[in-house]
Amino acid sequence: MELSPKKQKLTTLLSNETLARVERMRLNPNRRKTNRSRGEHLSGKGGTSIEFTDYRDYVAGDDIRYVDWNIFARLQRPYLKLYRHEEEMNVAILIDASASMNFQDKFERARQLAAAFGLMGLTNNEKVSVFSCNHAGTTPKIMPPSTGRQYRTRLLTFLEGLEPGGDFPLEQAVESMLTYHKGRGIAVVLSDFLTFGDIPRAFNMLFSAGLETYGIQLLSPEEIDPELAGDVRFIDCETGTSLDVSSAGDLLGIYHEHRIGLQEYLESTCRKRNGRFLSFSSADSVETILFENLLRRGWIL
Repeated sequence: MELSPKKQKLTTLLSNETLARVERMRLNPNRRKTNRSRGEHLSGKGGTSIEFTDYRDYVAGDDIRYVDWNIFARLQRPYLKLYRHEEEMNVAILIDASASMNFQDKFERARQLAAAFGLMGLTNNEKVSVFSCNHAGTTPKIMPPSTGRQYRTRLLTFLEGLEPGGDFPLEQAVESMLTYHKGRGIAVVLSDFLTFGDIPRAFNMLFSAGLETYGIQLLSPEEIDPELAGDVRFIDCETGTSLDVSSAGDLLGIYHEHRIGLQEYLESTCRKRNGRFLSFSSADSVETILFENLLRRGWIL
């Protein structure tokens, strides 16, 4: 008996099994009102789509295309079919591509998550765009707004071609993204959030632009639980500045307090602006992050 060849992988970022599962899911924002053009994202307003909800009496001026002529034939009275309005939602994905992300799979995990979020959006006819920011003062790498499954290859090819390296502060990256992005919806921010600048301002800008923040912090195992002892020289991979520390092991307790404090601050700041925030290790698989954490917490359905 001949064995059939293995199915070719669509991308190096996700397995075929993960791809298939992701494409059956959708994003689940807190805010339901998005844009006025049609998509697959449900809102609470009335309008036209494929999901029937109720009937009401026809009144002069109603669009006769939505009259139920079968009921009219039986009752000799016109009734209008009502539908639940489905609206297009923008999904803007911002990838921190600064040099600090080029450590222990942080950037790889960011690209994988961007692929998953982007595919969910495209499969559900949302308008997906991706921004990758490397060097401050330069134009981000941009995948322009795209809608529909036919743009899967564009998304995956764009993400596969990204590389980390640079010194773009996250606040400036958000500001740069918003000079190109228009439309309400979700902003997925994938970063280690180890950045200079005004983080609350970054979240404020996203909120003011009508974007609900999905903030995902990716830290390496060594950043979460460093093993240090003796005299150590730290070198900032983005600025090149150095810091000499004596008896580094004695300072680990202070480091953990600051790391946890930063995480709690980011979560609180994001939540106050109707956003969401979670922190993960880059050692966690993309499947664990998606299906055991984000799905359980209601970020995706």
